[in-house]
Amino acid sequence: MKPEEYGEKYRDHLLEQYKLFVEMADRVSQRRDQSNRFYVTLVSAIAGLLMVLARFGTSVNGIWPVVFLISGLLGATLSFIWFLNIKSYRTLNTAKFEIINDLERRLPYQGYSKEWELLRPAIGSPKYLQLTRIEQLVPAVIILLFLGIAGYGACLLVRG
Repeated sequence: MKPEEYGEKYRDHLLEQYKLFVEMADRVSQRRDQSNRFYVTLVSAIAGLLMVLARFGTSVNGIWPVVFLISGLLGATLSFIWFLNIKSYRTLNTAKFEIINDLERRLPYQGYSKEWELLRPAIGSPKYLQLTRIEQLVPAVIILLFLGIAGYGACLLVRG
């Protein structure tokens, strides 16, 4: 809607909407951080429990192969869900910042747009690696570790 169609409160209401979207984007980032802590706690608990059980176990025979297999599969599954969760938050924040950038075009200064312009990769040499891309590496590596544990358990079962 054009300012003249809206009326004299256009600028004030535009600024309020802009503030609201910036706050909502910040809240999404906070929720993403809380979610990451939740998944770190879960996979750490599985790994910690597995280490405690392995430490006090007398041999790798019997139930241990099953424990390794189940723990590995559970940890890998949780890590995969964590990976998808980060991807979802990234998509949500991308949409929010597209709206923020659109709202900024009607404001005197476009701070977020300017920030991204400055952070855009130079040819062949990135200036900035998005945090969510780094965040997604963590569960991906943990998936591989837990799949290794599951594979070890499966090998022990087969060798039986």
